[in-house]
Amino acid sequence: MGRANYSFDGETVVVTGGSSGIGRAVARRFGGAGANVVVADVREAPKAASGEDERAPTHARIRQDGGTASFVETDVSDPRQLESVVEAAREFGGVDVMVNNAGIFRGAPLLQTESETLDELYGVNVRSVLVGTRAAAQDMLDRGAEGTILNTASISSEFGQANHAAYDATKGAVMMLTRVAALELAQSGVRVNAVAPGSIDTRIGSSHSNRSEPPESGWQKLRKDIPMGRSADPEEIAGNYLFLASEDASYVTGHLLYADGGYAAL
Repeated sequence: MGRANYSFDGETVVVTGGSSGIGRAVARRFGGAGANVVVADVREAPKAASGEDERAPTHARIRQDGGTASFVETDVSDPRQLESVVEAAREFGGVDVMVNNAGIFRGAPLLQTESETLDELYGVNVRSVLVGTRAAAQDMLDRGAEGTILNTASISSEFGQANHAAYDATKGAVMMLTRVAALELAQSGVRVNAVAPGSIDTRIGSSHSNRSEPPESGWQKLRKDIPMGRSADPEEIAGNYLFLASEDASYVTGHLLYADGGYAAL
C-alpha cells in the first residue's frame, strides 16, 4: 500500500501526552512532515521502552531525525499548565494544530467505582480537552489563523463496555466536546475533529486488561471481537491525525474517525 506524504512545513503542532503511545507516534509523524512540534506530558521519557530507539524522549527523537521539537512538562489536569503550553507554542508563531491526546484509564465494575476515580479521569480525559481546545482556539482566533484541533476519543465514546463506566463516560464527553466545538468554530476557519482508536498496543491499552476484570469483559472482549483479528500499533493510528489536519480534510469538521479494525461495523 502507498503512504501519503504530508507537508506541515512551518506549522506548529502541540501534542499532549506526546511522550508515549499514540501521542509519541503522532508527534514523530508531524515532526517528520516538517512541523515544529511541542510535546506536552507529565514525564519526558516514554512510559515503556523495549528498544534503544524507544528510550529517547519524543522531542529528542524528532530532533535526531532532523526535525524541530521541544518539551514542556505538563500536568494536563491543571488548566494553568495546559494554557502555558499554548503560550510556549508562540515561540514558533502560535498553534496551528492542537492534538488533545493525553488520557488515562481506570477500570472497575460500576458498583465498585469510586467518585474519586471519576474525578481523576474527568480531570485528564475531559477537562484537559475542553481547556486545550479553548486555549488553542483562542490563539488561532487572535492570530486570524485557520487551525485544526484534534482530540483523541475512543471506541468507548459510543460503545459501552463492562467495568468501564467512568472511563467510557469521559470518552463520550470527548466526542460531544468535539462536536460542539466544531459547531461553534466552523465559521471561524477552525476545524475540530477526533480520532477514535479501538484496541491499540500501548501502555494504556495493556492496562485495560487487568485481573480485576472478568475474562470476557471490557477490552478483553473487544480484542476478541475485532473483525481484523488484532490490535493496532500506534504508528498505524498516527496517519489519521495528519489526514484530519491536512488540506485533504478541509471540509471535515465535527467528525469522529474510527480507527478500530472494523469494530464499529459490527
